[in-house]
Amino acid sequence: MQTQSLWKNAQNYSVDPVYALAIFVFGLAFGSFLNVCVYRLPLGLSVVRPGSACPSCKKLIAFYDNIPVLSWLLLRGRCRGCKARISPRYLFVELLTAFLFLGCYAYFGLTLATLKYCVFGFLLLGLIFTDAETKLLPDKLTLPGLALGLLFSLLVPVHDVASQFLPGMVNVPLSADLATRLFSLLDSLLGAAMGASFIYGAGAVYLRWRGTEGMGFGDVKLMAMVGAFLGIKLTIFTIFSASLVGSLFGLTTVLVVWIKRTHRFTRRLANLQAARRRGWQSAQMVYRHYQMPFGVFLGSMALLALFVGNQFLNWYGRLWW
Repeated sequence: MQTQSLWKNAQNYSVDPVYALAIFVFGLAFGSFLNVCVYRLPLGLSVVRPGSACPSCKKLIAFYDNIPVLSWLLLRGRCRGCKARISPRYLFVELLTAFLFLGCYAYFGLTLATLKYCVFGFLLLGLIFTDAETKLLPDKLTLPGLALGLLFSLLVPVHDVASQFLPGMVNVPLSADLATRLFSLLDSLLGAAMGASFIYGAGAVYLRWRGTEGMGFGDVKLMAMVGAFLGIKLTIFTIFSASLVGSLFGLTTVLVVWIKRTHRFTRRLANLQAARRRGWQSAQMVYRHYQMPFGVFLGSMALLALFVGNQFLNWYGRLWW
């Protein structure tokens, strides 16, 4: 089955309540493990040993206090031992992972595509929350994700540019199934190359223009992973939509800081115009030195592309043809 037909028939799958519940619980368990990854990977710690422990008192967490969602609610977001607050992020990640897994099942049915995109979503959520908290995108998520994206392209064909145009142009002496898988792998490789090269090029231009690093290699590896899973078209959708949302976020940040700083300077200065000018200068300084976690926007838009990217591109294409 090719990915294009998967997208067309995605909402024709019936949802079995038993499977849906099992996948949701499975998602909660993986979300709990993802919390461990988000906390430990930036610190260079093993995600396997030792077992889960309170970040404050370092006491190992008993199994009955480590039940996804339920334990956090029963303990009211606090450690049983030292009563230190436990971040709501643990609850959100578990629920988001579970609902993401459930959404993949509802959208793609009980197929290999569901497995592929559950893996993809798991990696993206881990990278989004890690980047938001630490401004890091760990290689232990992006590089295995890139390899898995290429591998899954052989099992769930990407059916992008190469698969659509090359078969009619190149006579390949192979079986139809094998040719489809090889063209899919090529689509995956092209998507990875497109995503990585675009982000790398944008970072190089920003460095030359501003004299400071705008994007790290973590973003480059993230987009290589996204391209391997989604192909060229949805990779382009991800990059441009993330750039738009990131720009809006940046402008909103500047505006909010400007308003707050203007209000603060108004108390000191009698001249409102001078207060606004000082507030604007302060907001520019904050924005210039603020390290935006662009991986958050790239990862979020990649998740959006997974479910609605093709529909948006088809709608947009009809506006011009």
